[in-house]
Amino acid sequence: MATGVPKTKWNGKLPKSASTARAYRLAVEYEGKAAEEEILAPAPAILNEISAKTSKENSTKRLYYGDNLPILAALLQDKKIKGKVTLIYIDPPYGTNSVFHSRAQEDAYSDLLVGSSYAEFLRRRLVLMRELLSEDGSIYVHLDGNILFVVKLLMDEIFGEQNFRNLITRKKCNPKNYTRKTYGNVSDYLLFYAKSDGYVWNRAMAAWDEEKIKKEYNYVDPKTGRRYKKVPLHAPGIRNGETGKPWREKLPPPGKHWQYPPAALDEMDKRGEIYWSPNNNPRRKVYFDANGGIPIQDIWLDYKDAHNQNIHITGYPTEKNLELLKLIIEASSNAGDVVLDCFAGSGTTLVAADMLKRNWIGIDNSPHAIKTIVERFQVGTKPMGDYVTAKTAQKQADQVELSLFNNAAEKNGRLTKFGSTHAESINDYTLLVTKELQDELSCNLSI
Repeated sequence: MATGVPKTKWNGKLPKSASTARAYRLAVEYEGKAAEEEILAPAPAILNEISAKTSKENSTKRLYYGDNLPILAALLQDKKIKGKVTLIYIDPPYGTNSVFHSRAQEDAYSDLLVGSSYAEFLRRRLVLMRELLSEDGSIYVHLDGNILFVVKLLMDEIFGEQNFRNLITRKKCNPKNYTRKTYGNVSDYLLFYAKSDGYVWNRAMAAWDEEKIKKEYNYVDPKTGRRYKKVPLHAPGIRNGETGKPWREKLPPPGKHWQYPPAALDEMDKRGEIYWSPNNNPRRKVYFDANGGIPIQDIWLDYKDAHNQNIHITGYPTEKNLELLKLIIEASSNAGDVVLDCFAGSGTTLVAADMLKRNWIGIDNSPHAIKTIVERFQVGTKPMGDYVTAKTAQKQADQVELSLFNNAAEKNGRLTKFGSTHAESINDYTLLVTKELQDELSCNLSI
């Protein structure tokens, strides 16, 4: 793989266009695009607290029912939340011009905005989310390929292209037998941005298996029995300091430099961490037992959505893999931090955050989503195979009387019958609803 060098190190002649070029900010322009000043001054939602049970004084666990735009505006007026959200994950509508049903054939949510209407819908919310993020915060936006590139430009504009961290590709499902003239669509994407350079980052690691260990660390130290691999001691690029000087009368290869100063290399050699080849070429020994795991890269193959009958789900459409959210939350927040998902859907982000001892805020405008989340908090999830027919699924749903904060496991035994994705039900949170939707929520939940 080619490695670039700074243009100051370039020995050739730069083209005239490169020396005179100016960098202009890229932006998406469309009719109806509001100024940020207008976006940051909306009327905040009037919220009614339906029920609350908070076990800890400093706990922030809130579930909101209503349009997320005025609710986000209301959060901006909350000194406990504004500028203090460490992580935002959203899986917004994808501009598909479709209506989605649950596995029980209930209306779950609509995704009818397209084109510039969709872009402005999402942009207004992203601007408010930026203001809610702490300086060490991050945001992940989960999308498909149809809208990805427009949203990438919007994110560059709102968060700064210098704060772009990754475009993550996720394998979302098993291979498909496509009849269309196209490659199988098995991937979706996450745009990962930080608020600043000082963002929270706990490097995500995958565990090694025995086969990988033997393949990667293919040497064994005869004295200690420790497995190790040999790696170069030099890196691309010319350096004029200590790392560019000779070591043991050897210069680094042309166009490269030592990875460590000569004094550090001497210490490594004393510790037996340098391998000398028969022709006296030094390489570094990297021992497996000093390895914390395999750093996870930007292609994720192990976090597919539900793909067999035994995987536990809620039945909500577009429900994401719980382990996917746990990975993101562990990497980009710490225990006690606030995690926000303002397109909460089935509540996977909230459950993952709760399991990892984070505070959380969830928002959704679908009554079916709120019902799904409340039921999930009480009784967990059930195997995908239980959603064999709409009739069976509806019968099971009708068996559950949802009453906020009750211990449903004791009441109807479903935790024992179906199992749960988390050890304990979640009942220490506050449910809030925008004033105009309170009656509608009451029709869907026993409150």
